[in-house]
Amino acid sequence: MSAPSVASVEQFAGKGAARAAARKRGRVGGSDRRPRWLTYVILGITLLVAFYPLYYAFLLASSTAPDIARNPIPSLIPGTHLWENIQRVLDADIGFWNAVRNSIVVAVVQSASVVLFSTLAGFAFAKLRFRGRGPLLVFVIATTAVPTQLGVIPLFLVMKQLHWIGDLKAVIVPGLVTAFGVFWMTQYLEGALPYELVEAARVDGASMIRTFWSIALPAARPAATMLALFTFVASWTNFFWPFIILGSSNPTLPVALQLLQATFFKDLALIMAGVVLSVIPLLLLFVVAGKQLVAGIMQGAIKG
Repeated sequence: MSAPSVASVEQFAGKGAARAAARKRGRVGGSDRRPRWLTYVILGITLLVAFYPLYYAFLLASSTAPDIARNPIPSLIPGTHLWENIQRVLDADIGFWNAVRNSIVVAVVQSASVVLFSTLAGFAFAKLRFRGRGPLLVFVIATTAVPTQLGVIPLFLVMKQLHWIGDLKAVIVPGLVTAFGVFWMTQYLEGALPYELVEAARVDGASMIRTFWSIALPAARPAATMLALFTFVASWTNFFWPFIILGSSNPTLPVALQLLQATFFKDLALIMAGVVLSVIPLLLLFVVAGKQLVAGIMQGAIKG
């Protein structure tokens, strides 16, 4: 028989007994214990360390090139030239708004595609039994150990044969599915999706696609949300392959910001203003999707 809840103890025995029961439960199970001050100190230090590079870029973006040359480490108080530098970025001959549009298209399409195909593959590897399932999954995971740079030359030759050089398709298509996404969704669905639900759907006459769409996909929502966020950030900040295949003719945002660097002189205030502009969409994404992301994680963590 399970122990009565703290609320029940308070109702029948008073607040004193309820506090004693809460303290006892905290000592025994640890589920009701509040974090100690050391936890908040560690979290605060971690937050400051993670936030400082972005704030340092903001400080440089609000300064001027002569000021940065005289004092590479500015004061913690921002300067007054932020909007001036942002306007210079927008007026620069780098096709800023076209680059933003290209980055949005690439990031959104790749995020949706990676989530869909990785969830499909994860469902197959986690809940379907077919010959070669284990070795094939090992092979998919092993591809993550191959550096991206090793496949650049053959991939470039393929894109040249397809006449996709300078086209966004050359950036989008190679990233439609990732080995990490397949591994991520496979590991999640193995524990989050009971095999009995799949069998019940099959007994009720549902096709495999209907089973995936109605049973597996809703169960995979927490992991799919995390994967979509990771993929969007990785695609938005990707520089290496877009720089090679797109160049300056039809760039994404990281490639366009690289064009702000002159040959013999680097205006760090101008460059950092562009960096701040490129980070703003990611910050907005985290603000908008933060609650849904945490809710999805908590929903996936609650069992029974």
